[in-house]
Amino acid sequence: MFSLAFVTSNKRLLLFFVLNLFISLGSMSKPSIDTLIVLVTCPKFDYDGDYPVIISLKDYPSVTRSIVYSDNIELPSQLDDLDGDGINDELCFFVNVKKKQKYSFQVILEKGGEPKRYSPHTYAELLLKNPKVKEKNKQDLFIQQIVVGKDLDDSFHLLHHHGVAFENELIALRIYFDKRQTLDLYGKKRKGLEIKDTQFYPNKQQLLDGYGDDILWAGNALGLGALRGWVECKEQLLDDVEYRGQRIVCQGPIRTIVEVTDKGWLWKKGENRINLKQRFTLYAGCRDVIFEAWLNPSNDSIRFFTGLQHLLNGKEYSNHEGLRGNWGKSCNPTDSIMAHAQTLGMGIFVPDEYLCQEMPCDSLNDAFIIAPQNGYLRYYLTYSSDKESYGFHQAQSWFSYLKRWKELLAHPIRVDVICKNP
Repeated sequence: MFSLAFVTSNKRLLLFFVLNLFISLGSMSKPSIDTLIVLVTCPKFDYDGDYPVIISLKDYPSVTRSIVYSDNIELPSQLDDLDGDGINDELCFFVNVKKKQKYSFQVILEKGGEPKRYSPHTYAELLLKNPKVKEKNKQDLFIQQIVVGKDLDDSFHLLHHHGVAFENELIALRIYFDKRQTLDLYGKKRKGLEIKDTQFYPNKQQLLDGYGDDILWAGNALGLGALRGWVECKEQLLDDVEYRGQRIVCQGPIRTIVEVTDKGWLWKKGENRINLKQRFTLYAGCRDVIFEAWLNPSNDSIRFFTGLQHLLNGKEYSNHEGLRGNWGKSCNPTDSIMAHAQTLGMGIFVPDEYLCQEMPCDSLNDAFIIAPQNGYLRYYLTYSSDKESYGFHQAQSWFSYLKRWKELLAHPIRVDVICKNP
């Protein structure tokens, strides 16, 4: 009797242990989920194509997977770790909106599992030059980021295509890895991602097949919206820095982000050095780049110089309230690649809070003097190549686009986030 009771008791203990084990394993395998309702309200403007929605994940740490639904239809989305600490900071996805309409989206955030994979519509690459590879479009030393010290005399030729390159299916750019930090431009004939194939230098066969190529000879000019210092009424290149860096932050179905850093920049003799971080964001399906910069420590007395490179035989436009554009040609007769003149248009919009002065057009740049607010700067850049089958081909239509572009930037959609979890 005692023996039977003892066995029965142990069976109960074993059953209790097994049940708890299954419960524990079930809770471990099931990811923690947050459900959000995202309400989007469109103002009085119709937007061309899709509009990006960005959701901060500050209150939802450790999210590794997201799914977005619109009327039970799954939409591509992208999770991005902006500061490189291994934790996703933002979720972004596209919405197609019409003026004065409201939309609702369901967002599932999971703390576990691999991120969903969608077709890429942006691309970025950073490459060291490989001396063993002679072809300019076959380089293979891919890196995610690079930092060099002030003792390196020539950072410009250290990297293939002279710096980080990034693109969507409409446009492609590269940023010079030197004191100029110029945005150089690539013109496409057809929509599509090309930089992985051409690496900014298409060969003869690729050109015959319809690939694009470099369309801007920048030299020491601003190119498209490069950021320079402005001291004692003179442009200052970012030459005196302790460390210079470039980094690919993200790329995917929604956007690509790249960063340029200048640590220990002596912006003016006799002043303390500062750290400057510049971020360039390019969304899929958009022909504009969002430029942001942060100063650490914050110093709002610093003035900066930016704008557009002056184009040959060109036309200029300004609304004298932060919007400038031009349309013309770029070439360099002494450069084998840029000897043939390329026709293009560029545009820049600086919001009023950062705008100090519009400079008169000269033979080199159409520029602004700008200033940070609370250690932060923001402006917008855009361009179009005449060779595009889908773009602009004359100054008048390009300037009309710039006016509408500025109005859309001034009237963003409204986004409200509601958490459904208790």
